[in-house]
Amino acid sequence: MAGAAVVLGLLAAAATVPLWLPSWIEGRHNPAPPPLRVAPVDRARHAGLFVADLHADSLLWGRDLRRRTRRGHLDLPRMRAGNLALAVFSIVTQVPRGLNLHRNDGRSDDITWLSMAQGLPPRTWFSLAARAEYHAARLARWAADPAARLVLLRSRQDLEALLRRRAVDRRWVGALLALEGAHAFEGRLENVARLDRAGVRMVGLVHFFDNRVGGSAHGVGKGGLTAFGRRLLRELEARRMVVDLAHASPRLLDEVVARARRPVVVSHTGVQATCPGPRNLSDAQLRAVAATGGLVGIGLWPEAVCGRGLDAVVRALRHAVAVAGVDHVALGSDFDGSVAVPVDAAGLAALSAALHAGGFGRAEVRRILGGNVLRLLREGLP
Repeated sequence: MAGAAVVLGLLAAAATVPLWLPSWIEGRHNPAPPPLRVAPVDRARHAGLFVADLHADSLLWGRDLRRRTRRGHLDLPRMRAGNLALAVFSIVTQVPRGLNLHRNDGRSDDITWLSMAQGLPPRTWFSLAARAEYHAARLARWAADPAARLVLLRSRQDLEALLRRRAVDRRWVGALLALEGAHAFEGRLENVARLDRAGVRMVGLVHFFDNRVGGSAHGVGKGGLTAFGRRLLRELEARRMVVDLAHASPRLLDEVVARARRPVVVSHTGVQATCPGPRNLSDAQLRAVAATGGLVGIGLWPEAVCGRGLDAVVRALRHAVAVAGVDHVALGSDFDGSVAVPVDAAGLAALSAALHAGGFGRAEVRRILGGNVLRLLREGLP
């Protein structure tokens, strides 16, 4: 009876939330950048690329991504406008209250209240796995809509299907599902199979707090792999899920790359050499990720690159390429991740132009902006 009373109380609270509140929150958290001018020659050069982004949090905000809006940074029409062929959509299941970059614990959660305000079903209020399943199902429904021209990548066959469709009609775009934090498995290996079935193909081990897998760069203990984390790593690799070390503590990153038998990624980050920070990678970490055959996704937001313009992004990319090698560097925008960015998905031609202006050659730009991700998925997807 007490449990039922709690549920009824939460339902009543959810019913009092204004319908406009989630949109207002998103507008505050993800300001849309003004468009940048791009020369016709740069637009034409960008249009010939396969562009891929390793990290976007757009599913979190409840928008129908099939429709273009003025909020946030990414939707399917803006992907097409910016020639973004493939985006990795991360599912955020828990964020601690009072979020900061240095020390958080996992005892609170603002995503529960956001989920209630968005009208998500009550099962998602009490289960992180159910929350992840819900967002995965939304993306799958959009992919089932022929008008969306969206391919959900579960396998190499799906990836090849996307490439064939884009060869005929560039309006087709792809999506790959990721988890931002393995706490969504709720400490149960059977939930890996559950979310595998839902379409998840990349797993960030931690987010802003330490969990049962290991330490976060923003957590309290900032430790390494736990015993459960070691079992989970083996399970993820057996299922050919990509392991993502974004937000990992230094100890966790070191221990995972030492044990990894498949390429790992750091989906969205910066580099210490151009922007010191608690989650940006040292040169040794860049080399370690590259040694697995993996990728480092350089972000667009100020805390990743220590600047608000594309020049800071180019500077970080240049250093990452110099240390890790051009075959191990990619784009990891963090679109819609409660950040400010210099361009949205529609404006990626400006990033391409900035890379060329910054001294990168055509072959290097092709690899950084999508070719490396394409190779990783061709080799790694089931």
